[in-house]
Amino acid sequence: MAKSSSPKKPLKNGTTVSSTPAPEVLLPASAKTSSKLKTSLQKAAELGTKLETPATPAPVVEEAKIPAPAPAKKKAVKITLTKPVAKPKKAAAIKPKKTLLPPREAPPVDSAKRILFITAECTPLAQTGGLGDAVAGLTKALLHRGHDVRIVMPLYQKIDRARYGITFSRSCCVHFGRGEEIWVGIFEGKLDGQVPIWFIDYERYFGRPDIYGGDEDAYRFGLLSKAALQICKDTDWIPHVAHVHDWMTAIAAVFLKTWDRVLSPLSNTASVLTIHNIGYQGKFDSSVLGFYGFGADYLTPDKFEDFQGVNLLKAGIQYADVVTTVSPNYANEIKGPIGGMGMGMYLNDRGDRVSGILNGVDTSVWNPVTDQYLPARYSKDNLAGKAECKRALQQRFGLTVDPKIPIFAVISRFAPQKGFDLMRGSLPQALRDMVMQVVVLGTGDAFTEHFFRWVTEAYPGRANAHIGFAPEVAHLIEAGSDFFIMPSIYEPCGLNQMYSSLYGTLPIVRATGGLDDTVENYDESTGRGTGFKFWEISGRALYYTIGWAVATWYDRPQHYAAMQQQGMARDFTWEASAQQYERVYENAMAYRAAL
Repeated sequence: MAKSSSPKKPLKNGTTVSSTPAPEVLLPASAKTSSKLKTSLQKAAELGTKLETPATPAPVVEEAKIPAPAPAKKKAVKITLTKPVAKPKKAAAIKPKKTLLPPREAPPVDSAKRILFITAECTPLAQTGGLGDAVAGLTKALLHRGHDVRIVMPLYQKIDRARYGITFSRSCCVHFGRGEEIWVGIFEGKLDGQVPIWFIDYERYFGRPDIYGGDEDAYRFGLLSKAALQICKDTDWIPHVAHVHDWMTAIAAVFLKTWDRVLSPLSNTASVLTIHNIGYQGKFDSSVLGFYGFGADYLTPDKFEDFQGVNLLKAGIQYADVVTTVSPNYANEIKGPIGGMGMGMYLNDRGDRVSGILNGVDTSVWNPVTDQYLPARYSKDNLAGKAECKRALQQRFGLTVDPKIPIFAVISRFAPQKGFDLMRGSLPQALRDMVMQVVVLGTGDAFTEHFFRWVTEAYPGRANAHIGFAPEVAHLIEAGSDFFIMPSIYEPCGLNQMYSSLYGTLPIVRATGGLDDTVENYDESTGRGTGFKFWEISGRALYYTIGWAVATWYDRPQHYAAMQQQGMARDFTWEASAQQYERVYENAMAYRAAL
């Protein structure tokens, strides 16, 4: 016989448990919580409440509009949570050998190098993620340190030639297998008026609105990679190093040791492959090898072959002189059987030629002292402007304007990698149990978009989502929020957690990849730290970590303020990363010369 549910009873403070539907959250038995939180959770359990995801979320307007402010329907229960989710024991990890020199001053003139960046993306010209930011930031930093840096990228349809001063330069003939020749146009421009860029113009491959997608990507980026090397020959600008990025241009490292290995001006050009996300590997049918000019003898596990197909990232790993990735911890993770996504054994075979260098932040764009998007600017020595930004953020997103309520922010692509399953299992209950507000900016997975629209409807005045992306909104969120949630399942580097630290917004992250490298976990006994970490991949772990942050905000404001200062003082500039890449380039050149 089915058990009848108990009638709802008020909690001790007179507040009844909310009946707003929300996803179920399982609470960890091992978590150490305060007595007040335990009492609240036990009472809720006694009342027989079970949180469920509504079968049909409340309909909302599909356009990304911010609704007018609305009063909260009920008073939330403030909780005190004093301990984080316990950190689980980690398995012994494979640690890469350290091959980097400590920071140094700008190199003397005789050590300056010619460095060619071959890339599918570069901010602000064309970008889908962190790759574009990394290319833009690192090339400018290397240029400022005295190196001769050039970029080669496609001239996509979406790039505004007039806006960026892009002009035609010359034509170029690129040779491929089976006697095929492709003539392309070469255009020139400069990144932010500084770094020279060569653009490859070929309407069939690049005259389309999207950067990626379609069966021709293997041919499109093969053309980009080989055309980049041909331009160097045609202009007699021979780089010391070709720096290639992800699967899209990894094959350039192969060309340098095959097509351009003998009797070529590029015979001594070294290659560095940077893996920005090993989850994307460029897998295609083996028939593409003929186009590249390679025979069946290259379809082997130590070259291109991957389950009878072609894996371009794998080939790059095998042929590049040095392989880097975008954070030290991620370099360790991708050598493992899970993090490597099939490439772990091949990366381990490269030994100490694989290392991680943390991405930097372009502080000409992300700096609260100079940020032109903000209604008020501020620094770690004067945070008055941050309070004004918080008020503006609450008004823009229709939240209750109250400086005492902490705002938790999310800015992201809506993709499974970013941990949105964890958010669905924690945010609704956190909003029910805690005095907090949530703002969201992003787009992507339709189910996740629908979830955040539902949250907006379910918690008016306390939560709102802007479905889409707008730079000015992103900057306002970073400046006006108090906490930033980034619970990624895996994260090669991540940038928003660094932006958040520099803007005095404390990040809440899952300790993986670059998130683990860039966030120092809060030590409640000393007040040291720059954010809050958890390890378990679960909604309950995120829920408790949010609670830990809420408790710190209300119960230990002096610690919150100290953590803001520590985060805003961090050096996440590209200058630091550029100094480490200089040593990587030297190593790559030495390896190449030894062949």
